[in-house]
Amino acid sequence: MSRSPSIPDRPHRDIDPDLPDDERLEALRGHYADLVDVNEQLSEQLENAEDRRRKLRERADRVERENETLKSSSLYIATVEDVLENDEVIVKQHGNNQEVLTDVSPRILEQVSAGDRVAVNDSFAIQTILDAETDARAQSMEITEKPAVTYADIGGIDEQIREVREAVEQPLAEPELFDEVGIEPPSGVLLYGPPGTGKTMLAKAVAHETDATFIKMAGSELVRKFIGEGSRLVRDLFEMARERQPAIIFIDEIDAIATTRTESKTSGDAEVQRTMMQLLSEMDGFEARGEIRIIAATNRFDMLDRAILRPGRFDRLIEVPEPDRDGREQILQIHTRGMSVSDAVDFEVLSEETEGYSGAEIESLATEAGMFAIRDDRDEVNHGDFLEALEKIEDDDSSDVISSAGYFYQ
Repeated sequence: MSRSPSIPDRPHRDIDPDLPDDERLEALRGHYADLVDVNEQLSEQLENAEDRRRKLRERADRVERENETLKSSSLYIATVEDVLENDEVIVKQHGNNQEVLTDVSPRILEQVSAGDRVAVNDSFAIQTILDAETDARAQSMEITEKPAVTYADIGGIDEQIREVREAVEQPLAEPELFDEVGIEPPSGVLLYGPPGTGKTMLAKAVAHETDATFIKMAGSELVRKFIGEGSRLVRDLFEMARERQPAIIFIDEIDAIATTRTESKTSGDAEVQRTMMQLLSEMDGFEARGEIRIIAATNRFDMLDRAILRPGRFDRLIEVPEPDRDGREQILQIHTRGMSVSDAVDFEVLSEETEGYSGAEIESLATEAGMFAIRDDRDEVNHGDFLEALEKIEDDDSSDVISSAGYFYQ
């Protein structure tokens, strides 16, 4: 424990009254200088003492709060289900979904209403009302930085791009056109087709081109362990979209939660179906959706439940097939425009050789061709590099090409 600083000696005025006036004046001036010096020392010590007192007070307050926290019991989060006439309420505790009839303090009785988030003690008595809070997992799904993908980066699906822009962008940018015609704009777009054909890239391009809030999620992210968590996450996502509309919600791999309903009795399947029913309700329920558009993507169209495919939920079902010859040539040009490519490279021939390839596989072909050029210490990619890359991909058992004709479509 630090000691208090010593107090400076007090100066004494011992002046001989018989001194001449000029010597007495000089003695008084010296005494005054001593007084000023002592005063400065005392002022500095007083400031240091006040600062030390303030720090000790803050420390004492912190220790007192910690002590109070240790002596008090923890509070639990619950939701008010109903407010009864006899000043009692029904609350459901989060986590175990236990419903309890409890009382509420008169000071906050008038502020409590059904649906409020509250804090309860061990006896389930309401202690305080909490602010409404959107699930942090829902907030993390909002895209704050626009993707760099544009429509110019997508080849071979010009018709699909036009339909998506008509259904998603135009209603947000030019709603008056639909009002003049007297129709409701499409509410949702479902993109389906084999893997690697550009479904996700198309959604990224929409996010790049629009100023609307873009919310991206994977269907698997909505599958939760505990009962009701998936449904709550879906509800929070749409609530966040309503607060920040105009908004676009993109659900990738929607087949993870929207598969055809079965008679399975397992708790896992039942929870997935509850999540899907919440999604169906949010997409086409009693509440107006507002300026919210939905884009979903899947490569398992055959697994989707018929309820989610009906008009009003997804008004446009857009197939994104593997590219044709002209589309493959366009994709090759897109993925090689930043490369140093020899003028002798014949994209028309390469597009013929890559029949059955998806856009993602063509991008991989361009990358492999560049790797062959680097291996030979060249800074330019020639036609032979593409042929070698094509042979390597075809010989690779892990890169078997699956045509759309044999991929879930008849």
